[in-house]
Amino acid sequence: MTDTSLIEPDVLHNVLGAALAHGGDMAEVFAEDSMSASAMLDDRRVEELSSGRSRGAGIRVVAGETTGFAHTSDLSEAGLLAAAAAAASVARDGGGGVRTVALSFGPRASNDRGAKTLPSSVPKSTKLDLLTRADQAARATGGSISQVQVGCGDSRRRILIANSDGLLAEDDQVRTRFNVMCVANGDTGMQTGYESLARTEGYEIFERFNVEDIARTAAKRALAKLSARPAPSGEVPIVLAGGSGGILFHEACGHGLEADHIVKDASVYTGQMGKLVASPLVTLVDDGTVLGEWGNFAVDDEGHAPARNVLIENGVLTDYMWDWLRARKEGRASSGNGRRQSYQHLPMVRMTNTFLLAGHENAAEIVAQTPSGVYVSKLGGGQVNTTTGDFVFGTTEAYLIEDGHLTEPLRDANLIGNGPEVLRRIDAVADDFDMTPGTCGKDGQSVPVGCGQATLRITGVTLGGTA
Repeated sequence: MTDTSLIEPDVLHNVLGAALAHGGDMAEVFAEDSMSASAMLDDRRVEELSSGRSRGAGIRVVAGETTGFAHTSDLSEAGLLAAAAAAASVARDGGGGVRTVALSFGPRASNDRGAKTLPSSVPKSTKLDLLTRADQAARATGGSISQVQVGCGDSRRRILIANSDGLLAEDDQVRTRFNVMCVANGDTGMQTGYESLARTEGYEIFERFNVEDIARTAAKRALAKLSARPAPSGEVPIVLAGGSGGILFHEACGHGLEADHIVKDASVYTGQMGKLVASPLVTLVDDGTVLGEWGNFAVDDEGHAPARNVLIENGVLTDYMWDWLRARKEGRASSGNGRRQSYQHLPMVRMTNTFLLAGHENAAEIVAQTPSGVYVSKLGGGQVNTTTGDFVFGTTEAYLIEDGHLTEPLRDANLIGNGPEVLRRIDAVADDFDMTPGTCGKDGQSVPVGCGQATLRITGVTLGGTA
């Protein structure tokens, strides 16, 4: 961890005391020093080379059902005491709910420590060399590649959390990402392919992962779609490739298992604890402890250690995800799922790395045992209604299954269905588990998450194709 804290212990003590001086159940200080950098090569030109920094603290005071919250970029004792007074004043007003007070900006500071190869220690020329190598590899994959966009980004986020229950925790999170998007031109028009790498690590990831491989994967996806036929319409069996379908379960099932939706009766899983809600082949886990994955951290944004939370076990709903506020009302401990986008935001229940455990079948055999259907190699974005579980997801790489074989590539289409129903229709799970990084949005806040699963088959999902 760091040699020095963002805020000295005696200052924290004074600020927490001031926050509770006029009553309240709990006071919390969340301090953050965050740095980020990004670079982008578009059509062989450097289109972006930027960096940024954010530093400040949010102070939360909870009094009964009322939460007072104030944030400031002034980390001096005077600035923090002013924020504490503002948050305490809001909490004392009562009436329930949340009100936010933003205070004036103050001075910025600098610090530099981190992972094995801290991104800030990597020369810009090295980053640009990675982009150039990927660009060249993508273009060399096929003459039909007409445009390549390559991007890399990194961030370092130091946080400190202290509260009036005596908790004091710190974390130093370094994340690095690399992504390639290719455009191919052909008789069917322009087709795109995308691939990314994202890890909670420093630039040492490029000692294990080859940027040329990432680029070739993106290019091959674009080239394959040049000969794609329209996807069929109607309900068909779907085989989801390992790692590619994790986003579906994150959106269609994971959000409905966050405790804030449960306590508001805004989830299809409310009142289902202990009941069979999925195929017995399904065990769904949320686990922020998985080292290196995009949703990994040492403590959540309320200072609690992440945990391996089994949400559905052998088809039976066993638990929800909890932050401190919702867990407190239920008389239980947080599950380490309290997360926030920055010091300017209140924490809420969020997923970390959410995945279905692998099974014991062979992925190729699952395809071979599917007479007809669609093999989805990569899913795109989607949306879900947590109250009903209904979802829509786009496919970005898919193939027709005919007589147990992958045949023609398919144009992009939509998967339309219901989360709980999809969980019940899983009838085969392979052993080729993989993870995919992503960014999860909720109530205006975005946080890094991981999604994963092994190759699996769903007996029927509505495919919104054009054939």
